[in-house]
Amino acid sequence: MEDNKVIFSGMRPTGRLHLGNYLGALQNWVGLQDEYSCIYAAVDVHALTTITSGDEVHEIRPNIREMLIDWLAAGLDPQRSILFVQSHVPEVLTLSALLSMVTPLGWLMRVPTFKDRVRQMSETEDSVSYGLVGYPVLQTADIILYKATAVPVGEDQVPHLELAREIVRRFNNTFGDTFPEPQVKLTEVPSIVGLDGQHKMSKSLDNHIELASDPEETSKRVLTAFTDPQRMRRTDPGRPSVCNVYSLHKVFDPANLDAIYEECTTATRGCVDCKRQLADGINDYLAEMRERRRELEERPDYVTEVLLDGAKRAKVIAKATIDEVTEKMGLGIPPLN
Repeated sequence: MEDNKVIFSGMRPTGRLHLGNYLGALQNWVGLQDEYSCIYAAVDVHALTTITSGDEVHEIRPNIREMLIDWLAAGLDPQRSILFVQSHVPEVLTLSALLSMVTPLGWLMRVPTFKDRVRQMSETEDSVSYGLVGYPVLQTADIILYKATAVPVGEDQVPHLELAREIVRRFNNTFGDTFPEPQVKLTEVPSIVGLDGQHKMSKSLDNHIELASDPEETSKRVLTAFTDPQRMRRTDPGRPSVCNVYSLHKVFDPANLDAIYEECTTATRGCVDCKRQLADGINDYLAEMRERRRELEERPDYVTEVLLDGAKRAKVIAKATIDEVTEKMGLGIPPLN
């Protein structure tokens, strides 16, 4: 791979990952290791922007560990990628503060996700934290601290990266060419609807299936999944096009998709049969990953070593960037002559 092809991406540490996290991002991260120099962070400082009590803070560290185990079990390789915790490289906070000097407040107030978060949290203007408003600046610092050239995103995240590119252009125009403009690397993200059949798979909605769940728990949860709301009886023909269970079959049992479609639309199979087959498909798909996870759980020191080594490698890049930035911004000790 070329050294100048650098990927950066991060995840908020929410603990064990679910199928939506894997199919929406993690699976793609694993594949990118073959083509790019990859840097992946557990963005714990970002997690603080929506924390409302001190009790939640105590969940961050164990959540990081659980998430990293899922990363490693899924195939992220610490020999090919840098895996670390955002706060372990505090240079990102320095760069975020410096970038804030060239970022207009109006840019931040127009970010759609900022407005959505304020609405979801029922916040007033007086109670919105500076950290929440400045989230995109810290996000930009995450990316450009490592001179990343591309960021894997879905279509819905493209506006976020465009703001990062605008901040980079403003900085480069003001202080001289310093950062590459990170490019969008669009990824095809399957729409993973949760077990409720309505909303995106999410822990907060409890409509998810964890990667680490055992086969019995997975089967139990799949059996609760909503299907075609108009199919009231076993003898009613189904409509696969509106059934979330069928959409998941596309991922976990593609070889039998035609037969599933035919049997559903002709009412020769019931929804319970379909769910049981889906549960078997998910369990088969995740079997090797779950075995690797069990092995990693028995090696807690290894997980710690991966994070410490990742932070050490990331700090080398980060320090060089900060040295360059502070020089161009006229900061630090002036030369003697």
